[in-house]
Amino acid sequence: MLVVGGGPAGIAAAIAAARSGARTRLVERYGYLGGNLTAGLVGPCMTSFSLDGSEQLIRGVFDELVRRMAELGQARHPSEIPAGSAYSGFIEFGHDKVTPFEPEAVKLVAERMCQEAGVELLLHSFVADVCTEGGAVTGVVCASKSGLRLYPARVVVDCSADADVAVAAGAESVTGRESDGLTQPMTLFFRVRGVDDERVEEYVRGHPDDFRPFASIVAAATAEGRFPAPRRGVGMYKTLRRGVWRINTTRILGRDGTDVADLTAAELAGRDQVDRLVRFFRAELPGFAECELLDTAATIGVRETRRIVGEHVLSLADLQRGTHFDDVVALCGYPVDIHDPTGAGGGVDDSWGTANAYEIPYRSLVPVRIDQLLVAGRCLSATHEALAAIRVMPPAFATGEAAGTAAALAARLGVTPREVPVGELQRALLAGGVYLGRTTGPASSPQPAP
Repeated sequence: MLVVGGGPAGIAAAIAAARSGARTRLVERYGYLGGNLTAGLVGPCMTSFSLDGSEQLIRGVFDELVRRMAELGQARHPSEIPAGSAYSGFIEFGHDKVTPFEPEAVKLVAERMCQEAGVELLLHSFVADVCTEGGAVTGVVCASKSGLRLYPARVVVDCSADADVAVAAGAESVTGRESDGLTQPMTLFFRVRGVDDERVEEYVRGHPDDFRPFASIVAAATAEGRFPAPRRGVGMYKTLRRGVWRINTTRILGRDGTDVADLTAAELAGRDQVDRLVRFFRAELPGFAECELLDTAATIGVRETRRIVGEHVLSLADLQRGTHFDDVVALCGYPVDIHDPTGAGGGVDDSWGTANAYEIPYRSLVPVRIDQLLVAGRCLSATHEALAAIRVMPPAFATGEAAGTAAALAARLGVTPREVPVGELQRALLAGGVYLGRTTGPASSPQPAP
């Protein structure tokens, strides 16, 4: 089988498939794995726990990766990180039990986990075309320095984040919000060093009325036309290195993450905002007077593009009710996190009323009509609102692990992915350390928190 995309979903899919006995190849466009974990500089990982922080929901490959990085001193387990901490960006709601980590550790540990499982890595490669026959995907054509090459596959798992394989194969997809098709804005993450950690914490704790760190300073500068990004505060997360913070504050509106001209424009706009933001930080933010730019992400961060239309479209109502699905393959607790496609507003918001824990069904990974294909990560089948909750990295790991396990099972049984016996899939996931809740029908068994 073949996995396209080496981000969180792809890492988990490839490892799960290989551990399940499938001969597995992972195609990745960069020279390293991680996607937004590495190239995107996105961090920390948002919560893998229930909304109230009482139970770890996303385990399996994700938890193993985190624990192995923690053993190297390059991550902290989410169970150690409370809401409202500097590692959580000083945010309370939806930010209990986040995971601080160092990007270089992801590259190393993810590669080791893939190699130990027997995954064949194909880096510096991207999908140029998709081969189909009779409504089924039979392989992909990859482009690289070696030219164009066809890679046949029994099952393909699309973890491209943009549904690249699915759309090229003819799968139905939708983009953006239902009203106008607009997508959430892009962000170029960057890191700064030389920050006075204690001064920052003192200021933020001393201004509890600020919506986000430094919100009152940002509001005053915005009113005067001096703040360089359409934001209401500074998104900032303390890292494991003293004086180094991740900054999630740039915002690029009105660009399409599947259009090369828009991606180019977004990269240019993002770096321009970074330059102006760093100068603003040095001049006006307490604790940042001596800061300097450490690095910008290797790629613009894209929150939303295409989503497949699957056998079940996960809805906001499903998240609010905590709908139980007989084919549950993942549990999540992160709330709805919609960044305004047209302005400075948005972010995690408790008014959406999502459940403490909610389920993702296997059917949301299965495209309608197209066979021998599964989709995982932020391009799975969901509404705009539901996607805003499950688009972050731990759920991507969870759906990737489910897809990889299912693909291996389909290949072994000689059936299409949509024909995979759900009970057998769930038992395989449980055996791999995945948590599926305390009542998952015949395949479930309570699992203690790690």
